[in-house]
This record gives sequence, structure tokens and C-alpha cells, in this order.
Amino acid sequence: MSLASVSRMEGKLLLPTYERQPILFVRGRGVYLWDSRGKRYLDFLSGIGVNALGHNHPAIQAAIKRQAGRLIHVSNLFFHEYQAELARLLTQISGLDRAFFCNSGTEAWEGALKLARAFAQMNNKNGRKPNPKWRILAMENSFHGRTFGALATTGQPKYRAPFVPLVPGVSFVKFNDVDDLQRKFDSSVCAVCIETIQGEGGVCPVNPEFLKLASRLTKRSGALLLLDEIQCGLGRTGRHFAYQHYGVLPDVVTVAKPLACGLPLGAILTTERVASCMHPGMHGTTFGGGPLACAVAIEFLRAERQLLKHVRALGEYFHAALEALDKKHKSIQDVRGAGLMQAVEVDSPELAKAVAGQLLQEGIIINRTHETVLRFLPPYVIQKKHVDQVVKALDAALRKNEESTHKKKKSAPPRRKEVHAHA
Repeated sequence: MSLASVSRMEGKLLLPTYERQPILFVRGRGVYLWDSRGKRYLDFLSGIGVNALGHNHPAIQAAIKRQAGRLIHVSNLFFHEYQAELARLLTQISGLDRAFFCNSGTEAWEGALKLARAFAQMNNKNGRKPNPKWRILAMENSFHGRTFGALATTGQPKYRAPFVPLVPGVSFVKFNDVDDLQRKFDSSVCAVCIETIQGEGGVCPVNPEFLKLASRLTKRSGALLLLDEIQCGLGRTGRHFAYQHYGVLPDVVTVAKPLACGLPLGAILTTERVASCMHPGMHGTTFGGGPLACAVAIEFLRAERQLLKHVRALGEYFHAALEALDKKHKSIQDVRGAGLMQAVEVDSPELAKAVAGQLLQEGIIINRTHETVLRFLPPYVIQKKHVDQVVKALDAALRKNEESTHKKKKSAPPRRKEVHAHA
């Protein structure tokens, strides 16, 4: 089918939830994608962090073929041979004790929130009703997903506003503000929710002081520290988990995106102590942790372990190259990130949009998040030549678009709200 026919059909049949780029991809291999016209693209977004091994990785392809010919689904009423092995690998690399498998990152986060409330209920020794420990502290600028619990803990009004009222009991803390965290934390809090690196919020890492304070406060009061590593976990920063850069062990961590290399699979990892609050019937999933997805995830973790050193080295190389661009371009406000999760913040949404668009025209896929942030989530298998190609193209796109976007800003008529500001 052609791009035009697919676009027309989607326009008539699908809920309009995405503004798609006018490209129809038909195949991929390694770090490249090809569209329906045969144009090749260097993929520095990897399906928003999902295709961490690139496209059509031989081990993943072989695992899918092998398992699809044996068993795809049996339900969680029965055993299959892969869940326990995948849980063993994940608990081994995380330092945690138990796992629960689901379909997506937002579903994993929903389960983590349920764990926090259930753990607080179990430890409500005096039987007071309602439970005095029920509040959840989440972060401003955060993003945890689009289901109701995840939205309730997402600190960006643009995602929340159309669906209020949301799940009650959530208060927001200024991200990386230790005074605000200290002020808002009290004995009624059952969980503190943090993305170790805020992804949709602009690739903003948590400060060590802030994360360690959150760990101390929760341990002291019996609350739980919940870390969302759906985007930054599983090798993306050059360690198995981003929290391993900080010397902090959470009570609960959620993962998803690269875990099954494009097949739907998320996971909650937690301690034995927290897991003890759950019993059969309290939580579940129909599709989560099926044999096909788990078999593929095992292959991913074997490959991920071998790539961590490479991710660290390429991440340092990429970050240094972006910092060199920062010195050349006044429009760059910040360069930040870890491993192969990097970002360049520029001084206007118009410039960010223009640069991302030009790179796409030139066959390089990145995306724009938080309006002014150019986000890079390349596959772990990239080489220096790919980084050099992207940085060279980014340099040229910034030079080309800086002057034009700034001219437009200067020549644009005053906004209506500014004209009537003193009315």
C-alpha cells in the first residue's frame, strides 16, 4: 500500500492520537530504516528507545522464529519455561528480589502504585481507617504514562488537563529541589515517585543529593521509593539501571521499552519485603509475561550485558561532540544526558522543530520533546561514524535554521494577548 492510501485509511478509522510524520516505513536492518520509496534513514530514536539492538538483530530474529513455532500464549494460570528465567536475570542485575511481568511501561507503573498502597495497608498496624499513610509524592515535569494512575503522577498539565479528576492523593515536588521534597514529605506519604532521568520532560537526570534524600526519607518512615526506568533503564545509560550510577537501591523499579525489542513487555521489580504485601487475586494480567515476549527478552538481556562498555564509551564520545557544538551555537541552552540517552536544548520551539524536521529530510531520525529539546535515543550498536554523521548534520541544521527562526521571532507581530495585556 502507498503512504497516501494508508494515511487516508487511518484518517477515517483510527482515533487521532498521534501526529504522524508523512513516512511509511517498510523494513529495517541494524541502525537503518527504509521507507516505501526506498529512502534510507539513520535511526537515532530507535522507536523511542525500544529497538535498543537496532532492527532485525539476528539473535532476536532467531528467538522470535523459534518460539513462535512452539508456543505464543498460555495465560498466567499455567507455567511456561521462560518467566522464571527472565525474572532470575532481571533480579540478578537489579539487586532486587522479585518480578511481575505486564504489557507496557504505563501498566508497570500502575502496578508499582498499587504495590505502594498495598504495602502501606499491610503495615497499617493500628487498623486506623482510612489508612494514615496513603499520599504519593510525584515530580513536577515527570511523565509516567497515559493510564489514570500514571497520569495522576505525571507532573505535566498538558497531559493531565483533559482527564481530570484523576486518582486522588498525589502531590507534586519540584524536581531536584531538596527543600521542597523535605517540606512536602511527612508520615502520610506511602511513596515517592521519581524518573531517574526524566525522558518526556526533556532528558533531565535526577541530582544525587535529591535521590539520596528521597531514599533516606522513605527508609526512615516506611514509605517506598519508586523509580521509573522505563526509558533510561536496561543499558541505556551504560549500566543495567540508571540508579546504579547513584549508589541507591529503590524499593520498586519499573522497566519496559527495550525489554523485548519491540514485543509488548514491561516489568515491575521489587524487594521481598514489598512483594510480601501481594497475594493471588490482588493483581494480574492477561497477556503480560507470555512465552514469546519472555523468550525474546532473555536474548535481549544476554546482548545488553555485552554492550554496556560500548554504550558508556559511545555515550561519552557523543556527549563530548554535542558539548563541542554547544560552544559553537548560542542557540544551544544545554547539553545533558547519560550513555546513549542524550539531549540538546535550544532556545525556541520553532528552532527545535525546524532542526528535527531538517534532519528527517536528510535521513536522520531524532525527535523533539518538551518543545525545545532535541532527544537522541540511538540503538546500542551504533558506531562513532554514526555519531559523527548526526553531529555534522545537527551542526549544519542549527546554522541554517538559527538565523531564519530568530528573524521570524523579531519580525512577527505582537501576540494578541500581549496587545491586550493592560486592557
